[in-house]
Amino acid sequence: MSDLLVAGSPEWLQTRLGKVTASRIADLIATTKSGWGASRANYMAQLIAERLTGAVVEQYTNAAMAHGIETEPLARAAYQFYVDTDVLEVNFQPHPTIADAGASPDGLVGTDGLVEIKCPLTATHIDTLLGGSVPHRYRAQMMWQMACTGRKWCDIASFDPRMPENMRLFVRRLERDDKEIASLEKCVIDFLAELQGKIDKLKALVSA
Repeated sequence: MSDLLVAGSPEWLQTRLGKVTASRIADLIATTKSGWGASRANYMAQLIAERLTGAVVEQYTNAAMAHGIETEPLARAAYQFYVDTDVLEVNFQPHPTIADAGASPDGLVGTDGLVEIKCPLTATHIDTLLGGSVPHRYRAQMMWQMACTGRKWCDIASFDPRMPENMRLFVRRLERDDKEIASLEKCVIDFLAELQGKIDKLKALVSA
């Protein structure tokens, strides 16, 4: 599509500003033995700052992240060859019923599917190969993408060009689970309500 926004570009970041996205859904639902995890509070603080300032909070980028961005086109091509179909790249997909939430899928596949592309560290890719199934750490992200797009399944495509050719691509399918999606949606609704409550209190303090 001619108006496709480049991932990580200022325009792409602006469409996601202050919104809950699939790539951070694991932070939103993270818990410890005593309650919510620190990553949830940190993510909420980021979104509060973005909403109050209208500016994207600068994200940390390291060499591994840069490698992932650079390698994604190769991974997408390898996946397209593997499934023998085209992958349609799309922009940010808002959740159909929850405002200020959505997802940026790596691609739509056919009429029912999605693909989530990962170009991780070699050690992580090896763990994925040996595990033989969709890694649990990606599950919530993939479910949230299905929640936002209405799709029925999502393939994980882990790709590492540093491995032997027959070990570079790992593909497994995760089927939609409406019960799990409903649980995620409740978490997001509660998170956004808490977030808005904090914004209201902050604004009240300033105006008092």
